[in-house]
Amino acid sequence: MRLFGLKTLGLLLCAGSLQLQAAEIAIPRVNSAVVVDGELNEAVWQQARAVELKYNTWPAENTPAPVSTTAYVMEDGEFFYVSFVAQDPDPSKIRAFYRDRDKIWDDDNVGIKIDTYNDSKLAYQFFINPFGVQADAIENEIIKMESDAWDGIWQSAGKITQSGYQVEVAIPLRMLNFNDRLAQQQWKLELLRFYPRDVRNRISSNKIERNNPCWICQMSDATGFAGAKQGHHFTLVPALVMGSSQQREVTAAGNTDWQSDTNVEPSLDVKWGITPDISFNATLNPDFSQVEADEAQVSVNDTFALFFAEKRAFFLDNADYFSSPMDLVYTRNVSSPDAGVKLTGRHDQQSFAFFAANDKSTTFIVPGNISSDIASLDEKSENAVLRYRFDLNPKLSLGWISTLRQSEDYHNFVHGLDVKYQFSAQDKVIAQLLRSNSEYPSELAALLSDEAALRVKDQAFSDMAKYLAYEHENRNWSWYSRYQGLDADFRADMGYMPQTDSHKMVHGGTYQWFSDSPWWNRFQIWGDWDITHNDDGDLLEKETEIEFQLWGAQQAYGFIGLTGRDRVGSRLDGSTLKVDANSELFAERLFSAGAEVQPWSGVFLALEAETGDKLDFRNNRLGDGLELAPELRWNVDAHMQVQARHTYRTLDAMGAEVFTANLTDLRLSYQFSVRSFVRLALIYSDISRNPANNTGLVQAREKTLGSQLLYSYKLNPQTLFFAGYSDNAFSDDEVESLTRDQRSVFLKFSYAWML
Repeated sequence: MRLFGLKTLGLLLCAGSLQLQAAEIAIPRVNSAVVVDGELNEAVWQQARAVELKYNTWPAENTPAPVSTTAYVMEDGEFFYVSFVAQDPDPSKIRAFYRDRDKIWDDDNVGIKIDTYNDSKLAYQFFINPFGVQADAIENEIIKMESDAWDGIWQSAGKITQSGYQVEVAIPLRMLNFNDRLAQQQWKLELLRFYPRDVRNRISSNKIERNNPCWICQMSDATGFAGAKQGHHFTLVPALVMGSSQQREVTAAGNTDWQSDTNVEPSLDVKWGITPDISFNATLNPDFSQVEADEAQVSVNDTFALFFAEKRAFFLDNADYFSSPMDLVYTRNVSSPDAGVKLTGRHDQQSFAFFAANDKSTTFIVPGNISSDIASLDEKSENAVLRYRFDLNPKLSLGWISTLRQSEDYHNFVHGLDVKYQFSAQDKVIAQLLRSNSEYPSELAALLSDEAALRVKDQAFSDMAKYLAYEHENRNWSWYSRYQGLDADFRADMGYMPQTDSHKMVHGGTYQWFSDSPWWNRFQIWGDWDITHNDDGDLLEKETEIEFQLWGAQQAYGFIGLTGRDRVGSRLDGSTLKVDANSELFAERLFSAGAEVQPWSGVFLALEAETGDKLDFRNNRLGDGLELAPELRWNVDAHMQVQARHTYRTLDAMGAEVFTANLTDLRLSYQFSVRSFVRLALIYSDISRNPANNTGLVQAREKTLGSQLLYSYKLNPQTLFFAGYSDNAFSDDEVESLTRDQRSVFLKFSYAWML
C-alpha cells in the first residue's frame, strides 16, 4: 500500500475534460560518457538541459514547490543521463536510510517517469534516495496498476551535501522498449521529488490537473535520442543453490531422529530482447524457493484460502501483461517447476503475453460459495497462460485470456473475452466473459474435507463467469457499480478465485474535500452497498459500509468505519463449503477505526481495530469479536531498522471464550551498504481455543515459532548472493514446550552476463 501511495490516491481523484499542456523538453546529445558517482563534476554536465521542478502537486494542487530542485538531462545514444540537485533549508532533516532495493518510499527521493511510446498507457519509473538506493516499477494506465516487480539494471549514486543532496543516474537505452524505427524519439517525461516532512510533498516538473485522472497523459513531451536503437540484448543468468534441511517427528512420547536431505541444484535463466518490442524469458531447473519469509497472517475464523504475494523473479517479470478484470493468474499455484518459458511484447496497438511451466505437483483451490478447500494431487502438471490485448483506439480496448492446467486425470481450462471502453476522462465501462472446463480425478473426494468432497464430480463439467463495471471519477467525487457472477461449476484454478456459486452486485461512491490547513489536507467519505446470491437465488450476504477518512499533519492518516452485514453461516447439517436454503442468516454489526503517523524521521506507527458482533463460522453462531493490529517501523540509524507487526484476534460467545489468537511478526535488518544486508525474521503464533465452547475436537493451545536469518549481497537485481538459516518449532496439547521439528541452511549465487 505504501508503494506510490500518492499516485494511487491521485487515481481516485475526479476528472474534468481540461488537460494542462506540459512544456516540451529537448534532450541534448553529448559525446562524453559519465562516471556515475554522485559528484556531478564532469564538464559534460554543462551541456545538459536544466529542468526546474517547480510544482507541488500533492497534497497541494500545483502550488510553488516548497524547496528548490533542478534536474539535468542528456543522452549519448547509449544512456539516458539524469542528475538532480535537491536543495534543502535544513539538510539535517533529510530522511535517508540504507535499504534494500524498492524499500525507500518513506525517504526523501527523486524520480524519473518515462513513457517511451508516448501513448499514455505505460511508464517506466526510477526512484533514488539521497544515498543512491534504487527503486523501480512499471505504471500501467490501462489497468490502473503500479508494480515494483520489474527490476531493471541501471546505475545511480547519491550524496548528502551542505545544502541538500544530489543524485546521478544512467539508464541504458537497451533496457527500455521503444520504437527504434523512428528517426527521433518523442517520449513523455516527468521528473519528480518526494519531500517528506510534515506532509509528503510530491514535487514535479509539470503540473498535475486533478480534473484528469490520467497522470501519465499530463507528463511533458521529451524529444531526442536521434537514431537510438533499443538493441537485441541477451542475458544469461546461471545460478547455483546448495542447501541442507532436516525434519523430525515430535510427539509427547518422544522425538524421532533428524532426517536429513542435502541438495545441490544448478539452474539457468535466459533473457532475450528478440526485438525492441518483444522479450523472451526461459528458465531451466529454476530455484523457485522463496528467499524471504511471507508476511504472517491469521487464518483463525476465516473460511477462504489465504492470499500470498508472488516473490519469484521469473513470474514477477512483466507480470502486469497478464492482468485482466478478474484475478485469473495467481502464480503461487505453480510451486516447483522444472522449466518455464515466457514471451511478452507490444507493438503499436497490440500487446501479448504467454508463459508455460510444468510443476512437480498439482495444487489448486476447491471453491464454494462461503468457504474453500485446498486439493493436492501427487502428480506432475502442465500450466500455461495466454493474454492478448488490442487497443482499437485510445478509448476502446479488447482482450483475450486463456489459462490452462492439466495432469494425468485432472484439467482446468479457462477462456474469455474482456473489453474496456473509456467514454470520457471521467467515465469507463469494463466487462469480461469467461467459460471454464474442468475435470477432477475420482479419488480427489477422499483427499478433501467432507464439505469439499460434495463439490467433486464424476465427469468433466463447465460453467460461466461474468464481470461488468461502470466507473466514474471527477475531482471531488467518484462512484461505481459492479457485478461479478461466478456460476456454481466455474473454476479458475490458475487464479486466486476461492469463491464460486456467487453473484454479487455492488454500488459505491466517494466524496472528498481538500484543505490548505496546517492540520489537515484531505477529508473523504466512502461508502458502498452490496448484495450476493447463489445460483439458486439464496441470499449469501447483504452489506452496507461507510467510512470517514482524514489525512493531516505529521503524515497522519485516520479512519472510522461502520459495517452492517447480514450473512449466512454453515448449513444446519454442519457443512460449510456451500450454502443453500437450509442455511442460517446472521447479522454482523461492526465498528472499525485506525490511524497511522510518522512523527519523526524514520518512525512509523499504526494501529487498526475492529469490534462488534462477529460470526463464529465453526460453531455457526454470533459472537462478540475484537481484533487489534499495531505496527511499528523504526529506523534506529541510517543502517538499522526494526519492523514489528502484531495481530490480536478474539471471539466470545454464550458468555465464554471461543478462541484467542496472537500473531507477532518481528524483523530486524542491518543494511551495511546499498548492496548488502543481514536480516532476522521471527514469526510467533499463539492460538488458544475453549474446548467446552467449541463443537467437535479442538486443540486447546497451539504455538509455533519460525525464524530466519538471511544475508544478502546484490551487485544488481540478477547478480547476487544469499546465505540463510531457518527453523520452525511448535507445541500443542501433546507437546507442552516449543520443540523444533524443521531446520535448514542454504546458499544461492547467481551472475548475470549481458551480451
